Amino acid sequence: MHHSNEMLSQELVAMAKNDLSVREALVADGSLGHALYHPHMEAVHISNAARLTAIMDQYGWPGNSLVGEEGAWAAWLIAQHAIGNPPFMRHCLSLLKQAAANNDVMPWQVAFLEDRIRMYEGKPQCYGTQFQPNNNGELEPYPIENPETVNDRRLAVGLNTIEERTAELTAQSTRENIPTPPDLDEQYQKWLYSVGWRIAS
Repeated sequence: MHHSNEMLSQELVAMAKNDLSVREALVADGSLGHALYHPHMEAVHISNAARLTAIMDQYGWPGNSLVGEEGAWAAWLIAQHAIGNPPFMRHCLSLLKQAAANNDVMPWQVAFLEDRIRMYEGKPQCYGTQFQPNNNGELEPYPIENPETVNDRRLAVGLNTIEERTAELTAQSTRENIPTPPDLDEQYQKWLYSVGWRIAS
């Protein structure tokens, strides 16, 4: 399908690929798992989110019609990774939902972003896209609302079953073998409050 803004598409894809290559480099040199959120990774996420904010202000959500499927995927990835900026992620979700309603993005992108926001807010997820290590260090889905029908919801947005996804992610985590900081849970709780996902009561 022809889309209208080739340069913008290329820029978004370059931003997303930079994010992924920085992460790969940090996995390769063993430094990714030592802090909850690596400062180098965070810096990439912050600058990408700032640029995507400017793009959204100018164009709205950059979906398939504006930047093609690859550009729209890149914009979604940038939104999905901007975990230190709750208002930005929530704004992206509202625009992404509108775009999905207009068939301008893949519906699974909404599922991933919605689940991630719910997880950080401490609510159960809908689609089972977010995983966490259990006490044995094995990956399992973060708690799901109405888990008995989760595969129906997943298939409706174009995702594979939760069983298939668990197997894929387990294989990936075995390959990457990222260390877990001993005080991960404590770091994570502090981080949730410090960036404003949770508000102290």
